[in-house]
Amino acid sequence: MQVVNKENFQAEVLDSEKPVVVDIWGPSCEPCLALMPAVEVLSEKYADEVKVVKLNSAENRRLCIDLKVIGLPTFLLFQSGKEVSRLSGKDVDIEAVEQLIRDVPSAANTN
Repeated sequence: MQVVNKENFQAEVLDSEKPVVVDIWGPSCEPCLALMPAVEVLSEKYADEVKVVKLNSAENRRLCIDLKVIGLPTFLLFQSGKEVSRLSGKDVDIEAVEQLIRDVPSAANTN
């Protein structure tokens, strides 16, 4: 999974041809760290349909504020440079993340 930050967020997420799921995590967020290995597996599984990237909230506080991230873990789905969906909070599980990713191709085909 690619790491994004304030320097490459525009190019890697907003300007991406593919839909992008941004995994916003923190080094002291245990649910985030527990989900990360499974999210990396999903990023490989769905690599043809969607790009999955990760953003360290502790190193990118201003960007997280701009994205209105108020809890971790948070997963943001971007299509055509716009946020179209989000999952957030301690109850986020890998099944919800996979459903977010699986919903992307059908949404992309309607554009």
